[in-house]
Amino acid sequence: MEASLKLKKATQHLWTFTISKLISTFGASVYTFGISFYILSFTGSATSFATNLICSVLPRTIIGPFAGYAADKYSKKMIVIVAQIASILAMGGLVIVTMTSGITLTAIYVTTVILSITSSFSGVSFTSAIANLIDEGRIQKAMSYNQMSISIATIGGPAAGGLMYGLVSLEAFLLVHLVAYILAVGLEATMNFRLYTKIIESAVSEVKESMLQNMKAGITYIRKHQILSIVIWVSLLLNFLFAAFQVGFAFMLIDKLEIKSVHFGFTEGAFSVGMLLMAFILSIRKQFRFPLHISKWSLIANSILFSATTIPLFVPMSYNIMVGFYLTLMLLLGLTIILINTPMGVLFQQTIDEAFKGRVFGLLETISMGLMPLGMVLFGYLFDAFSPQWIMLSCGLLLLATVLYFLRPSVIRKAHPEIVEKSSETNSVSPAVLSK
Repeated sequence: MEASLKLKKATQHLWTFTISKLISTFGASVYTFGISFYILSFTGSATSFATNLICSVLPRTIIGPFAGYAADKYSKKMIVIVAQIASILAMGGLVIVTMTSGITLTAIYVTTVILSITSSFSGVSFTSAIANLIDEGRIQKAMSYNQMSISIATIGGPAAGGLMYGLVSLEAFLLVHLVAYILAVGLEATMNFRLYTKIIESAVSEVKESMLQNMKAGITYIRKHQILSIVIWVSLLLNFLFAAFQVGFAFMLIDKLEIKSVHFGFTEGAFSVGMLLMAFILSIRKQFRFPLHISKWSLIANSILFSATTIPLFVPMSYNIMVGFYLTLMLLLGLTIILINTPMGVLFQQTIDEAFKGRVFGLLETISMGLMPLGMVLFGYLFDAFSPQWIMLSCGLLLLATVLYFLRPSVIRKAHPEIVEKSSETNSVSPAVLSK
């Protein structure tokens, strides 16, 4: 295919990918709100609510490596389409059950498990295929559009869900999600997942490996690449410590500082607005030349902001000033999170070999999903046992120390040798210039 036609197709992919993500994530957000509200309102059981969360998290944690293996072994497009069709069938089945015999917790749990599994397969395959769908110069734009879709769904999904819950039945929530899946799969079917591929399918099929050997090869690949290993460990630690933030932030504001629920909701919204704003900025600016360098300084800023959440517990403030402080802080945290995730995503897309992307992203999903509940349980216990300000401050300082050690200048120079060249060019002055 000619270069101009490829670019045209890549542009189509960029918008199709964005719209598809927006539709599916928005539908999922509305569905999650409706199901969560149903479980809590009609059963009054926190255990039932927690069980549904486990049904959502646990399958993705277990299935991640298998999804990565499949993404590297088979057609990514086929996996995405089959996974979406399975999601449509699962959601359609829940709609039929609800309309005929009434919804039950068992039906909800089974549907949640299926959706979790299909989401893992489609998510890993889609993420590992971004560099095949989009030209290299617009990977940052694609990652930014993806973050914008998630932010819009995070902000608008619960709002739309809350409005719908008072006006329509539970079946309407399920139908919204079902329609979202149907629209998404229709858009994804038009995409060429091998537009910029560097792998010849016949060559892949000739390699004979068992599934276990294939998965081990992915782990070996990560261990052999120092920069990739370091970035993965730093990002996983960030995910783990973010569990402390999720538990501790609400605990501090509501329990210790007695912030009103409506104002607490505003601070949560400010975080999503910050993410949306930075994602938009990154989508219109040129791609970062040194993505790991940007992520490092964003991580440093994030650790400082993380620690700064404890200031009102040490320094007395009036109520309005305190609310304004947290609104500003959460907006800045939303900005820095995108400045961490997007450059790291670009770095992964640019540096991981195409043949290993599925396994790397699958392993990342498994560890990340596993750390989330582990972190919430651990920090939930710690916040009950110790003062929250000291836990939050310790986590912020731990993140700062980790970044300063693992992403030290020598590591950044190894990841981006061009930095040294650029510095040399800047510092070198020709004799002709000196004589003037």
